[in-house]
Amino acid sequence: MSYTLEICANSVQSAQAAQAGGAGRIELCQNLEQGGITPSYGLIRRVRALLSIQVFVLIRPRPGNFVYDDEEFALMQTDVLACRELGCDGVVLGMLDEAGRVDVDRCQELIALAQPMAVTFHRAFDVCQNQAAALEEIIALGCQRVLTSGGAVSAEAGQQQLAALVAQAAGRISMMPGAGINASNLLSLAAATGATEFHTSTKKLIPLPSQPNEFDVAHWQTDAGLVRELVGLLTEGSD
Repeated sequence: MSYTLEICANSVQSAQAAQAGGAGRIELCQNLEQGGITPSYGLIRRVRALLSIQVFVLIRPRPGNFVYDDEEFALMQTDVLACRELGCDGVVLGMLDEAGRVDVDRCQELIALAQPMAVTFHRAFDVCQNQAAALEEIIALGCQRVLTSGGAVSAEAGQQQLAALVAQAAGRISMMPGAGINASNLLSLAAATGATEFHTSTKKLIPLPSQPNEFDVAHWQTDAGLVRELVGLLTEGSD
């Protein structure tokens, strides 16, 4: 069994730490504290220039729900095109309608713009009213994977549903568990779900300086050692 670890990276430093730790891919974003939004053009360009591993970019114009108006959708289209022009390997996106179903038409437009990049459907999937039906729609759209916690607060809590989704996917698409994955539960999740790709941030809190000013804030950054630990576990698990 071959496994892939994807790291959610929120800066150049986090992206470099993910690669140094042996991750196979990053999902690049900003504003991780609110679930992540689309990173700046400059951040995407710099990370793409520095990394040799796959770079996927989150396409999410704001925090909050996944029902977007026309202006937000136009911004998402522009960001997808920018990622393609910058040579990114993939984008991570998801749109729902007001009834909590996959917005198939608009997702289809974004996916068409993204070609030939790969596409991951993100955790908007977790708030879909009918995940089994949503999965079939996402497969039909041509996405390569779904990032999901199984609709639960964490992948560990949602592992029964994740196993059902992996079984339903039957190799047609990769179901990638994410949310709360760490060294203590990674291998048990792999065994329980049958998934082969896993998503986590492996982040540590960078504390305030000893004498902070009013502009200083603590922030999160990927830790290469934590990435290395998880990669090691997956390597052992694949033997």
